[in-house]
Amino acid sequence: MKLTWFGGTTIRIYIGGQIFVADPQLAPKGIDQAELVSGADRVLRLAGADETVVDMDPAEWRPRRIPRAIDEEGPPPPVHAYRIAPGAMLVDAVGEPPLVLLSAEAPSFGRWADGAVVVLLGVGEAMSALAEGLLDAARPKLIALAGEEIAIDYAVAALRENLGGAGLVSMEKGLALEV
Repeated sequence: MKLTWFGGTTIRIYIGGQIFVADPQLAPKGIDQAELVSGADRVLRLAGADETVVDMDPAEWRPRRIPRAIDEEGPPPPVHAYRIAPGAMLVDAVGEPPLVLLSAEAPSFGRWADGAVVVLLGVGEAMSALAEGLLDAARPKLIALAGEEIAIDYAVAALRENLGGAGLVSMEKGLALEV
């Protein structure tokens, strides 16, 4: 999985052999939207309605199993995207940890979230509130903070003592993070 954050809630994701782009229409000035979505298999809207994304209860979701080598015939399983709450999306690719994009309050997660990669997209002190809400609901494998430096500073200070084994990384605009 490779994540490239461009600012706000705009992020390009390479997962399960496919490219997803979230909120290209909200990309910061200076980012060419046509170039951003070039080669994308799917464009998602994290904020607002997205008719291509299925709403789903995250407490009920279960990751799909990796197909056995004997059963593998044909193309790899498709990558699915689910809206799990307003401002929250789950991207599911077989063989990859679940990926959660979170820009609003954390929903109720199932046990699967303990192995998830969560990208927190926030501004100011709202990011630390997002992070604290996330850790109240789950213990992800990795938390990636995608926001301005001041927001990341607040979030790191709020999370430092409560990570409980979760990894923490900050994302920089335009630089890819490989997980």
